[in-house]
Amino acid sequence: MIGSEFDGVLGAAQTGAEWAFAVLYRDLNPPVLRYLNAKARDAADDLAAETWLAVARQLASFTGTEPAFRGWVFTIARRRLVQHWRDTGRRPSTPVTTETFAGVPAPDDPEGATVATLSAREAAAVSADVLTPDQADVVLLRVLAGLDVDQVAEILGKRPGTVRVLQHKALRRLAGRFSLEPLTP
Repeated sequence: MIGSEFDGVLGAAQTGAEWAFAVLYRDLNPPVLRYLNAKARDAADDLAAETWLAVARQLASFTGTEPAFRGWVFTIARRRLVQHWRDTGRRPSTPVTTETFAGVPAPDDPEGATVATLSAREAAAVSADVLTPDQADVVLLRVLAGLDVDQVAEILGKRPGTVRVLQHKALRRLAGRFSLEPLTP
């Protein structure tokens, strides 16, 4: 979270300051990428890029607080994800193997970045594998994205009470999966 600096950073980003957009990107891209990775592993990077392109195009029209901005970005990410699922159903594709690019050097340190975020990605992947799709959406948006119940309800088109119930059931299921002792009701 950016905190008290958010209004200044947002204002600068809206006027085209690259440094300000970079601050917003660095703050939100990791949780956006984890969310997308948990829901569509093969397309997460592309979907995140599409999300940030849409954010850049629409940024001038955004007004609101930092939590509202986070919700807005995750709404865009979820819409890109839903569109991806629709497109995948219409136009199946064959992904390129990672070995194809094994000899191509990277300009940055992707290995270091991967190791730093590996545990969060693994947690997101396990959550997506163990939970129902609705439960996974709620947990990923609440925990990884840091959104409140009302924002998640709006993004998913559900009532806040439904989001709370889904989160409760999901956390119970995850606790049962990771606990060494069985849960008692």
